[in-house]
Amino acid sequence: MDGNGREVDASTLRAWLQSGQAVLVDVREPFEHASERIEGARHVPLAQVEPDTLRAQHMGERLVFHCRSGARSGKALEKCESALRQAGIETFHLRGGIEAWKAAGQPVAHSVGAPKLDIMRQVQIVAGSLVALGVLAGVLISPWLLVIPGFVGCGLLFAGLSGWCGMAKLLARMPWNRVRTD
Repeated sequence: MDGNGREVDASTLRAWLQSGQAVLVDVREPFEHASERIEGARHVPLAQVEPDTLRAQHMGERLVFHCRSGARSGKALEKCESALRQAGIETFHLRGGIEAWKAAGQPVAHSVGAPKLDIMRQVQIVAGSLVALGVLAGVLISPWLLVIPGFVGCGLLFAGLSGWCGMAKLLARMPWNRVRTD
């Protein structure tokens, strides 16, 4: 744990999970959770994290949030910590997220039915293609078509600043990205 007791490292979390002393909550998007996950983690995307629901389901337990790198789990902790602490629920988040968990040599589970190509790589491919085609069309057909790469660039800027990517949300709904249960 860190100095303020809100973060927990991978080895401490592993010990808590093995001894049944913590409930792990994965706040990543469904496509991320489907791709790889810490075994036994309960999946609740950040947008659906509600202190009242967690309080009702985990009274008296220790909750640890995790995401890919620790940013979203920190937001989940900030959103819930005060309300859950009042209910006697200890709350933490995994420092460095699942990436730190893997770097510490801890195991992750992979889904056979998960998309073969990561959603963010798909976003990069689509965005890059739109920019390249938009510039080409703007040069060869009409300068007005340069609005396409401009729009894509603004979308990427917004995604980077806000942490919300509309293209990723759209791609996650495509048939080839649906998680199969076979």
